Amino acid sequence: MKYNPLKVIAVAAVIVVGSGCASNSRVDELQIQSVAAEKSISEANEAAASARAASDRAQATADQALATCNAANMTAEEANEKIDRAFKSSMEK
Repeated sequence: MKYNPLKVIAVAAVIVVGSGCASNSRVDELQIQSVAAEKSISEANEAAASARAASDRAQATADQALATCNAANMTAEEANEKIDRAFKSSMEK
């Protein structure tokens, strides 16, 4: 069987062009996936930043509550000492 070089070149050209289209559609698909991934990453970063801000606010509130608790504890200790002194003073009379 003899092959006509012109026909072989034409068939090869069709194969190359056909595979080129498949490659282009795959590249387009990958670009779409890349954009979607970038969007997801951006949304995740925004959510992480929001969570961090909420965490910082919660820590500040906890720190303030601890300071208030410590101040109340000191006041209670001072009141107990004052009551103890008054009780001892009344027992000595």
